[in-house]
Amino acid sequence: MEDEDSVIEVVVPTEEDDIDSFALTKTIWEEITAGVGIWGAFRPIIAVALSLIPFLYLGQHFNRKHQRGFDWFMLQIPLAFTLVLWVLLYAWSIFDAWRDASIQVSESS
Repeated sequence: MEDEDSVIEVVVPTEEDDIDSFALTKTIWEEITAGVGIWGAFRPIIAVALSLIPFLYLGQHFNRKHQRGFDWFMLQIPLAFTLVLWVLLYAWSIFDAWRDASIQVSESS
C-alpha cells in the first residue's frame, strides 16, 4: 500500500536556446518582402511609376520589353487623333508594366 501512495517525479533537463537576432531579422525581412527581397518587392511599383510618364512607355522599357514599348510609341501617333483610344492605350500600358514586373519577380523567386 505504501507504494501506491508515493509520487514519482520526473525531471527532464532542458536547454534554453538563445535567440539568434540575425535569424530573427532575416525572418522578419522575408515576411515583409514576401521572400523576393527589397528589389523584387518594389519592382512593380517602379514599373508603374515609370509608366505614368505619358508618351514614352518607359515601364515597358524598364521591364526589358523594348519592342513592345517602341510599338506602343509608334501606335500612339495615329491614336492621338482620337483622344479616347490614346487614353485607353496609356491606361493599359500602366497595367501591363505592373503585370510584367510582377511576373518577372514571381519567376525569379
